[in-house]
Amino acid sequence: MSVSPSVREVLARRIAGEVILSNKPGATMRKWRELFGVSQTTLSDKMMLSPSVISDYESGRRKSPGTRFVRRFVWALLKIDEERGGRFIREFAKLTSSPSMAVIDLREFPIPVRVEYLCKAIKGEVVACSSLNVRDVLGYTVVDSKKTIETLSGFEYSQLFGATTERALVFTNIGNENSPMMLVRMSSLKPKVVVFHGVKPDEYSIRLAEYDRIPLIYSALPTIEQLVKSLRKLYRIALRRKLGKAVRPPPKVST
Repeated sequence: MSVSPSVREVLARRIAGEVILSNKPGATMRKWRELFGVSQTTLSDKMMLSPSVISDYESGRRKSPGTRFVRRFVWALLKIDEERGGRFIREFAKLTSSPSMAVIDLREFPIPVRVEYLCKAIKGEVVACSSLNVRDVLGYTVVDSKKTIETLSGFEYSQLFGATTERALVFTNIGNENSPMMLVRMSSLKPKVVVFHGVKPDEYSIRLAEYDRIPLIYSALPTIEQLVKSLRKLYRIALRRKLGKAVRPPPKVST
């Protein structure tokens, strides 16, 4: 399936603009590279550079890249994804009108994944609506809670759901001022489950989840990096078993 040139252009401008305007352009480059699932070696080969150049930019050992380098970086990411079928371009295109810094990771599972296996992957505990018969999710979106509350409009919030609402909406970096469940409560679109990472849901959040009859899960993983790594591992397990077999429980995550 081909990717529309207009979609590719909009996404290219979005990535380039974010890198150029970022206070930490190397970290932003790394974020986009990982979102596209591209290794440093693959990216450097496409850009005809040494892998150490990419590593130096991402770690901050090199100064901020110029616009010409950023253009080559974006072109290489999009070209690699197009050669793989353009799946990530289409997924991220759904979020082109949203502030991308709020979105940490987004995936559509190739087959339904059991909620119990999701919990095992992220060291999750169901703290609200545990009795509801919610068995599967079809994807996940990981967002920065503070940035989502501060920057996303109602329409932009709806775009966090990617291809389907049958997913886990995972909130990280949760502040004390506003509960992310308020966003869910106010929206007509409801995720299959909601995950709070790093902060155990308070009674107010639990009550809002119960009003909407949405299972609320608390993830005790220590860092956002481990959370994303565990979810991507679950995605890879589902990918290997997309021929209709059940997804087996993922291995325990080391902390």
